[in-house]
Amino acid sequence: MNGEVIKRKLTKKIRVGTIYIGGDAPITVQSMTNTKTEDIKSTVEQILKLEECGCDIIRVAVTNIESAEAIKSIKKNIHIPIVADIQFDYRLAIESVKNGADKIRINPGNIGDRQKLIEVVKALKYYGLPLRVGVNSGSLKKELLNKYGMPTAEALVESALEEINILEDLDFQDIVVSIKSSDVITTIKAYELISQKVNYPLHLGVTEAGTLIKSTVKSSVGIGTLLYKGIGDTIRVSITGDPVEEVKVGIELLKSLNLKKSGIDLISCPTCARCNVNLISIAKEIEQRLSNIKEPLKVAVMGCAVNGPGEAKEADIGLAGGNKSFVLFKKGKIERTVGENEAVEVLIQEIKELLKKSKSI
Repeated sequence: MNGEVIKRKLTKKIRVGTIYIGGDAPITVQSMTNTKTEDIKSTVEQILKLEECGCDIIRVAVTNIESAEAIKSIKKNIHIPIVADIQFDYRLAIESVKNGADKIRINPGNIGDRQKLIEVVKALKYYGLPLRVGVNSGSLKKELLNKYGMPTAEALVESALEEINILEDLDFQDIVVSIKSSDVITTIKAYELISQKVNYPLHLGVTEAGTLIKSTVKSSVGIGTLLYKGIGDTIRVSITGDPVEEVKVGIELLKSLNLKKSGIDLISCPTCARCNVNLISIAKEIEQRLSNIKEPLKVAVMGCAVNGPGEAKEADIGLAGGNKSFVLFKKGKIERTVGENEAVEVLIQEIKELLKKSKSI
């Protein structure tokens, strides 16, 4: 892998189904369904789409007994660990555990009195499951808001530590922690602080980040900054819309930091007056047609010779535009010239041949 390798903080390793979070385990990409969980068919269909684009762990909202019981059927039809997201009703957490959830996400402070939390922890211990302590700026206790005046990073961390201490008092340590704010700077600071105080794996995210463009920017800055500092073991990019986009952005974020090596890394220039080919539509078509490839491959699609083979010489293969034509190059070396109309098909075929050779080695 080219480029700097980020040194991650070595946290406690937690098992979630067939996947591990923390320690030396790869950073995982998570998402959450937006179907009604009790609508088993729709939920399974959405999870399978998320699996196809690279989702590692999926979370579902459990709002009633029907959705808790649906986990059993959903799990039989998917291939990635499933997390039950619970708010307030401890009984739904226990039912989700009994029906096969691989992890539970709660805010222990929302569950109620200590005895209810004890019952949840009993069930988790019996089935050997972990718990994600989820704290966010929208659900802080009034006492903390009064103390700090607003949902500051320090307030979020104090809330998380309170919940962690309760669980540790119950002799429970299979914990993943998330501390999210819709404010990027607050999110970064909160995770930096909690990382200094606990060794549990951290689930990174910027909550209520917005629609696609806004969320991509906020999440890339917030999550990306923390990952670059070696903080974080699993991520979720929160986007208002299709959860498939969350996974796509999350994977690209990890790839941009050399924290994940899989699929196509497409390099393309922004175009300018020197470009004499229809680069924008060609780049989009190539990206779409290569989207299902899982093998790591760096592909360049450049608009002209200025930003062509030389600037993209680290690409495994690529195209550089000329006058209504392209040059095909591999590792910066020009192979041949092809017409604009045939360029995409030529590139796709060459990529298939490269992948065949790599598998036979």
